[in-house]
Amino acid sequence: MTRVLEFIVALIIVAVVGVVVGIIMPGSGHVERSLIVSKDLRQVYDVLANFRTFPDYAVLRAYDPKTQYTLSGNAYGAGSEISWSSQDDKVGDGKLTIASTQPEFDKIDPTVNNAEIIWNVDNAWRGSDKHFTLDLLRQGNTGKLTKITWSYDVSYGFNLMDRYSNLYIHGQPDAFIQYSLNDLQNVLASVPNVDYSDLIPYIEQPKATPVLLVSTQISLKGGLIEGMADAIPAAVNQIQAAAKKLGVNITGPRIVYTTNFGDQNYTFDVAMPIDNANLNVNGQSYQLTPEVPPSLADQAAAASTSATPANAPALNPGDKDRNGRLVIDNNVRAMLAFGQPALMAKWNGTIVGVKNTREELEAYAQTHGLKFNDFTNRSYDIEVQPEVKDNSGNITTYAQYEVYLPLTDLQDVTGGAIPQQTPEQQAGIKQQGILNANGQPASSGTAPAPASSAPAAASTAGQ
Repeated sequence: MTRVLEFIVALIIVAVVGVVVGIIMPGSGHVERSLIVSKDLRQVYDVLANFRTFPDYAVLRAYDPKTQYTLSGNAYGAGSEISWSSQDDKVGDGKLTIASTQPEFDKIDPTVNNAEIIWNVDNAWRGSDKHFTLDLLRQGNTGKLTKITWSYDVSYGFNLMDRYSNLYIHGQPDAFIQYSLNDLQNVLASVPNVDYSDLIPYIEQPKATPVLLVSTQISLKGGLIEGMADAIPAAVNQIQAAAKKLGVNITGPRIVYTTNFGDQNYTFDVAMPIDNANLNVNGQSYQLTPEVPPSLADQAAAASTSATPANAPALNPGDKDRNGRLVIDNNVRAMLAFGQPALMAKWNGTIVGVKNTREELEAYAQTHGLKFNDFTNRSYDIEVQPEVKDNSGNITTYAQYEVYLPLTDLQDVTGGAIPQQTPEQQAGIKQQGILNANGQPASSGTAPAPASSAPAAASTAGQ
């Protein structure tokens, strides 16, 4: 009987000690890790202010490759949500919600030195008011470095079991941050170092449109402007002649599809819209269809020095070429263009800025989780207003362009459809061509800086 009483007393003492220890333990938990990346604060902010790229850097699929993600709520900013589910107990089920972003995206400019994004956490980790805070701090002499501090905070209240779980905050929560932060570095490194702060992109839904086109190529040794000045009018003349022969009308300005922009040569298609998708070629009626994405072999040959392979088979009017386009004559083809969502921005200036605007769109798409593939769905630009020169050859009115980057859905995330609008559209920010400091259309000398080909360096600092 005495031993039983001793055992009971011992249990009571242990329980009392456990309660006392639990009471004096912290009622909240905090852990954080830091990383410095050679990326502008705006790019880092854009990646973290939406969840469309989250599966690419979150550690969850490293634990379980079969982890399933679902996007919901707003596409960007506060109210964005991502849920996950897994049969692996280490991953389990959970959800993140963007609670706030400070400041708002349209206030992030080179004068802003810090920003904060808060994600609410809903998962099996013990405690309440669980949230991640992502603090961004501009660093470096030129302000092109960003320090990311990713922290986790939780409240335990007076729940003793939750308070004891603080002993393990350096387990799953800490590992989640550390490993995800390291992979975030890789995601950011893939984004070109290009400044798109002046870009105002919209997501457009261009209608399927029949076009006639001519494939061509120029050497860049003599300059892009000079080469395009010769190649485009020549292609337009061939298209106009073919349209007249077909009995169709040109209905809009010229379009340029970029096939390959190399170091020495630029390969592209010049196209013009027409008013009929049913063409009569040599007495035979043909219904135009979209072009067929190039094969892997064709993609590998995209950097070829010739626009058309020397071993390409001879084609006759009415045939389909290797891209599924209807052959009209030796040089002119016909197809159904557009028809899928695209990221679009405007550019006012010389044609040099079109290429750089396209690079800005690609960087913007990457930071906003918008998928694209230049091989299967080529980018294109439309000259909505041609350049005007005086008798001396001086530009009196700059050309106006719309530059398009076709988009595709996220393939491995439920709810990963292309958003209806960009944050700029949702905020009602009006599009205009990028202007210079004097408020005038920019010339080639003031075109957006091209993307850097240098890899983005990064360092980590544990705290």
